[in-house]
Amino acid sequence: MGDKIVVHDLAVDCVIGIHPWERQHVQRLFLDVEMAFDVRPAASDDDFTQTVDYDACSQGIQRLAAEGAFQLIETLAERVAGWLLESTPITAVTVRVRKPQALLAAAWAGVEIHRRRGEGVG
Repeated sequence: MGDKIVVHDLAVDCVIGIHPWERQHVQRLFLDVEMAFDVRPAASDDDFTQTVDYDACSQGIQRLAAEGAFQLIETLAERVAGWLLESTPITAVTVRVRKPQALLAAAWAGVEIHRRRGEGVG
């Protein structure tokens, strides 16, 4: 990846997990998203319309997570990657999902995926 637009530690609240007790309440997850995008045209003209709106991306990710009720964080990561590649002009994306309460003996457990436009995102 060359240029990147980055959203770090995005908090999302959602129902997620494979255990029945996990699905009885909303959990907070944290996402890091790196979107490959050539920022030179936007920077040279100082023009917002030539870049990716990271606020709109963040809001869309939060909405997708809240509405999903996924069992796996892997599924959430795939859906986020697919949505970003379909709804923005980015060429590739890295999505890391961290679940802080997944393990008693660790700060968090998670998954990180890398997807490119045209490779058949799930």
